[in-house]
Amino acid sequence: MDTSPTALFESYEQDFQQFIETIKDKLEGEGKDETGGNFLEQRKGTLRRVEMDLDEADEMVSQMEIEIQGIPQSLRSKYQTRLRTAKADLTRYKKLLKEVQALNIRSDLLSSRNAAGVFPPSDEPYGANSDRARLLSGTSLLEDGTKRLQESQRLALETENQGADILTSLRGQREQIEHARGTLQTAEISIERATGTLKRMIVRMYQQRAVTAAIIAVLVLLIIVIVWEKLS
Repeated sequence: MDTSPTALFESYEQDFQQFIETIKDKLEGEGKDETGGNFLEQRKGTLRRVEMDLDEADEMVSQMEIEIQGIPQSLRSKYQTRLRTAKADLTRYKKLLKEVQALNIRSDLLSSRNAAGVFPPSDEPYGANSDRARLLSGTSLLEDGTKRLQESQRLALETENQGADILTSLRGQREQIEHARGTLQTAEISIERATGTLKRMIVRMYQQRAVTAAIIAVLVLLIIVIVWEKLS
């Protein structure tokens, strides 16, 4: 398992690119070219899946923003550029989704009008089949989509804040561990110095004992000599 400081960032970036490729295929392929009654329903389902994929891609960008805080300064500049590119891609496809949704609503309105075969009578401007009613319905759909996007952004920001708090906590714990390690190293050095001092004291003690024993031996020898001379 890769434990480098950039491993998680690159993993989230890879997941983000996969979501973007899926979104691109749906918006620029099946999400844009489908026509007809049945295809309009299929397109709506496709666009709903695109919304979910965009939410997931947004979450990957939030995770990348969190992980970039732990990348060393010497490497961070390159990854910040990649993060900005990812944000630009996300914004572009969010804008493209809104454009396709607007086209889809317009096609739906035209399809409904063609299916009816007649225009709503002028004395019923607010009828269920009037242009105004359909436009209001389309506006409501757009507002619902905007609310979902805003809710996803809010959740992403909350996740980002929680991640930042966790990183701050971990950084504080790391500093405490490093401080404790420094204290232990200082204590170890002090113990080594004390051990050296004790060893020197022990050597001197043995030296003093040897000198004392030698003096006593000389004194005993002198006493023996003096007693011998007196006796002889």
